[in-house]
Amino acid sequence: MAENYQTEISVREFLPEIKAAQATAVIAAVKSSIYFNLCISASAVLIAMVVNGPSASIFVWLAIAQTILALRFSFQRGMDARLVAAGRADAALRVLSYGSFASGMAWAALPFFITDFDGGGKDAFILLVMVGIAAGGVIRHIAYSPVALTFAMPPMVSIVFNLAAEGTSASTILALNVVGLLVVLYKSSVAGESTFANNELSKLRATRLASSLREANVDILQKNARLEVLANCDPLTGLSNRALFNSKLKEHIASAATFGHEVALLIIDLDRFKSINDTLGHSAGDSVLVQTSARLRAVIASKGEIARLGGDEFAIIVTGADAARTARLAARDILKKTKAPLTVGGGAFVIGTSIGLAAFPQHAETAEELLACADMALYEAKERGRRRLQEFNPRLKSQADRQRQIELDLEEAIRAGSVEAWFQPQVLLNSREIVGFEALVRWTHPRLGYISPPEIVQAAQVMHITDKLTAHIAAAACRLLNRLPELGLPEATVAINVSPREFSFYSLADVLGLVTKQHGINPALLEIEITEEAIIDTSIVGNELKRLEEAGYKLAVDDFGMGHSSLAYLISLKIDRLKIDRSFVEGVSKSRHNQALIAALIGIGHTLQIDIVVEGVEHEEDVEVLRVLGCRIGQGYLYARPMSVDKLDGWIEEHSRTITARAVA
Repeated sequence: MAENYQTEISVREFLPEIKAAQATAVIAAVKSSIYFNLCISASAVLIAMVVNGPSASIFVWLAIAQTILALRFSFQRGMDARLVAAGRADAALRVLSYGSFASGMAWAALPFFITDFDGGGKDAFILLVMVGIAAGGVIRHIAYSPVALTFAMPPMVSIVFNLAAEGTSASTILALNVVGLLVVLYKSSVAGESTFANNELSKLRATRLASSLREANVDILQKNARLEVLANCDPLTGLSNRALFNSKLKEHIASAATFGHEVALLIIDLDRFKSINDTLGHSAGDSVLVQTSARLRAVIASKGEIARLGGDEFAIIVTGADAARTARLAARDILKKTKAPLTVGGGAFVIGTSIGLAAFPQHAETAEELLACADMALYEAKERGRRRLQEFNPRLKSQADRQRQIELDLEEAIRAGSVEAWFQPQVLLNSREIVGFEALVRWTHPRLGYISPPEIVQAAQVMHITDKLTAHIAAAACRLLNRLPELGLPEATVAINVSPREFSFYSLADVLGLVTKQHGINPALLEIEITEEAIIDTSIVGNELKRLEEAGYKLAVDDFGMGHSSLAYLISLKIDRLKIDRSFVEGVSKSRHNQALIAALIGIGHTLQIDIVVEGVEHEEDVEVLRVLGCRIGQGYLYARPMSVDKLDGWIEEHSRTITARAVA
């Protein structure tokens, strides 16, 4: 039942189109039907004249029939088609039915215009013509049964009437046959209209489906195009995103390899972008990115393809026979353009850029290698002061490979004990008596050789194992502290260096607490040396330094005098020692300027009741000046270089004999 209801709705939905198709089909058939009727009506008159002789009445009938046909022809030439075009197919079909009925009535009247009409005898040919014209009308107007039946029914009824009126058995039988034919014509007409309507309905449904599929296909294509844009474009700047950039870079390198061209890659990073984001908000940061992308477009134009890789990092691909030179010139233009201030949040800001350049095939053979080379060049540009262009060279790759190898092997080296703590003594300048040691990290890699402490610390930070490195060196310092009483140095301290960034990664107080507890060490004998820059970042280090102070560790400020320290924090924190940087100590005996600086720094220390240690002591003449200036403790090559723990016993013994000999002398 539901299916029938849906079908009814479907037919009703298409009914205007079906009616229009019926009207169009009938209009097309009526023209030829009128011509056919003209000819047949003339033929019928000729037959009647041959059988019955000429008569005025038969000519009157012919005039009436052909006048009706002429009126139908002239009327439908414009009006029927206009009604269909205007969407009034029902009206057009009614008009066509009226015309058809008029012609049908004319044919029905034909026997009555023939004198002494004898349908069963001499005028049987007239009835035969009338049957034929009625059947032909049904066939010709099969698209719409009312037009067919209004034309066919009147002559068929007239035939039945005339045969029945004769009253003979033969005429009665013929009348019954005509009635049977009339029923057949009626059913055929109705069935024909139904078939026509169903065919039209199928066509309309197919057309509607095809149109729907076309619309769906167009919609899918449009959505796919939008998805492709979203997948390949950065929504903020409208530039290509990283996915499209990676694809394009591979395509360009493949093409360049085939045709012998170059592919140059610029990686661009914005300076001060994070500070804009942090202070003015992300909307201001977005404004910077949009304005920067506009500047890049203005410089590059059609010379390359620009992409935003993410954050504040952009990339430009330049291709052609001289791509490296073109990219180099474009990079210089970008550096000039970015010196002009940007308007952000109602203020003007200069957002500089650092640029790394690498080229195929000079520097790399694949897209991945080229991107890595450009990244290395960018990193070097930042390291060398930012706001510059740095072109890749093999040295950068060698350094990067070295650092990567260090990062990969460091954790295992710590575990295996290959990373060691070496110790450099600290002595009193007056007597050279040993008062402490500084633990310095050392590692000799089996393939790379000597690894400098900054490389070790950087690798530990990258691999997030700074806590393991610190614990490893602190454990070595604790082991030495446990042995120092046996060596005659029960009050000597051991200092370990801590990078300021470590406070962001883990709790130094917790790590040292576990190590000192494990080795049974008095925290007062373990000194923590922190570079000055850590002191000023109170949000990160303030609480941690307080915990270290409360736990009893000695706190020292390393590289004092390099310009980072805040006197307020030197006062608020219980700093035990200030270590004056070696740059002030070198050649101090000959430099009035350095002497004045050291005197000022020592004055600060004495005022705050903080002990002073000078680093980098290498010459006897410098020692005397430092003593006069008020320095008490020194550390440097004049006394000893850093040494492994297995050499420390011998050095301490030898140093003690030297002190004794100097005292006797």
